Parts: sequence; C-alpha cells; structure tokens
Amino acid sequence: MSLRIPLIALAVLAALSASTHAAPARDWAPVAEALGKAGAVQADGTYRVALPRTDLRVVLDGVQLKAGFALGSWVAFAPTAKGAMVMGDLVLTQDEVEPVMKSLAEHGFEITALHNHLLRAEPMTLYMHVMGEGDPVKLARTLHAALSLSKTPFAAPAAGAPSSDPGIDSAAIDRIIGAKGKVNGGVLQYGIARREPVRAGGMAVPTSLGSAESINFQPTGAGKAAITGDFVLAAKEVNPVLRALRENGIEVTAIHNHMLDDEPRMFFMHFWANDDAQKLAHGLRAALDRVATVRLGG
Repeated sequence: MSLRIPLIALAVLAALSASTHAAPARDWAPVAEALGKAGAVQADGTYRVALPRTDLRVVLDGVQLKAGFALGSWVAFAPTAKGAMVMGDLVLTQDEVEPVMKSLAEHGFEITALHNHLLRAEPMTLYMHVMGEGDPVKLARTLHAALSLSKTPFAAPAAGAPSSDPGIDSAAIDRIIGAKGKVNGGVLQYGIARREPVRAGGMAVPTSLGSAESINFQPTGAGKAAITGDFVLAAKEVNPVLRALRENGIEVTAIHNHMLDDEPRMFFMHFWANDDAQKLAHGLRAALDRVATVRLGG
C-alpha cells in the first residue's frame, strides 16, 4: 500500500544519500534473480518488488478483496553504504506465519511487527513486517527461501485487459483528497508523503519503504467503494485522526507499530468502510487534514 510525490521523493532521496555517504546506484538484476521476482526502481531510489497474494480469496463484509487493495505483499531495497536495507510487509495466512518467521529470524532478519490490518476478513490474513541490512543479493535469497514456505506467488500475474477506469469518479476523488491517485488492478491508490522524513537505524526511510499515508479505493458498484490503507502518524496525531475517521463512518481496525527504532516514533492506523466513494473521500480528507503531510490541494 504506497505513493509517489516527486518533490518530497527527491528530498527524501537526498537525505538517504547523505546518511549513507552517497551510496552508489545499484544494478538490481541480481537481486531480482535471487528473489525470483523482478521489481522496479521507484522515484525515491529504492527497488520495490510487489508480491500480491493473488492466490487468496478473502472476503470482508461481502466484498471480495482484490490483491492490490489489501493483500499486497511487498519488499523494497534501499542502497546503503553496507549494501542495502530491505523492508517488507508480508501477507500471510495463519499457518504460514511460523515457518516464514522461523526462516527469516534464523537468517538474520528482524521481525518488526506481526498483526492484523482488517477485522472480520475470512480467511484471516496477518501482516509480518520485516527488516534486514547487508548484501542485497543475500537478503533476496533469504526472502525467497522464507516466502517459498508460504504459497506467495512469484510468477507475474496473467496480463488482463488494461484499465484506467476504476469504476468510480477518480477525478472527483483526487480533488477531494488533494492528491493524484493511480489505478492499479482496478484499485484507486494514493500515497501521500509526510512533511518530514521518518528515520530508522539512523537513515531516512523512503516513502516506498512504507513511510507514507496509504489509501486504497476498491469499487463495489453504484458509485460505492470499499476503502482501506494505513495512516502513518506521530503520537499526537493518533486520536485526532481516529476521531475524524469515526465521525465520518470509517471504522478503525488496527493501531500499531511497523518499525522498532523509528524516529520520530510512528504509529500505523488501518481503516475500513464500504459506502459512497466521494462521501468516504471527504472523511479521509478530514483525517488527512490532521496529519503533517506534504501540503494537500483542494
């Protein structure tokens, strides 16, 4: 779940480069080979690989969740002087958690969080946040070995008909949110950077490693949409955002950490609703207005 805003991406990349003594650009092809799945270089300089759980059929309140809506495993590599820092959010079923965790922990990865994102989803999915640092190829091999103990697909999904129309008025929602969304697999996605970079392990965490406000709309028909995502919040923002969401009919489903040594300390708030898409957009904007983000338009 993520976003790209060019100016802040450049600022974050500059901070990242300064904190890592101007780590050189990487050839990511060996990482793709070791991981078993190719990714793409992001605007903030990281190499991000999407691993959507297209094998799962998860239903919440009668809505079948698209992989790009709430089941999007990912890992992302940021160059450092030591090689790379990798962070990831792995979507796992209950029986997959233990073997994947055991494999990663035994090979030097830190497990930084394990939790739900949603309520009432069947089957239940859990989200394991991981972090490692070192040689990027070795990190990729470790991730591949661990994820091979789950049913996470590594093959690229079958190409469907291209679609730029998510089935809701995305232009109107863009105006309300104050940001430009992108359509990915029938899901309208927003990523909004915080005003000041989040740091972990002494280095700036780029937005594509999970430091941005993430919002997804999945159309459910007749102008309605389901929404989910996570707000990345400083402690003083948590309850104002919670109240804004609840006052607008949006359920708060989880509040927790994703990282262990982040500065400032960040809390991640997940949410859910299924209602008129523009009505929900106004509720989300009310919450965003209580967060120190890059200035929003509209």
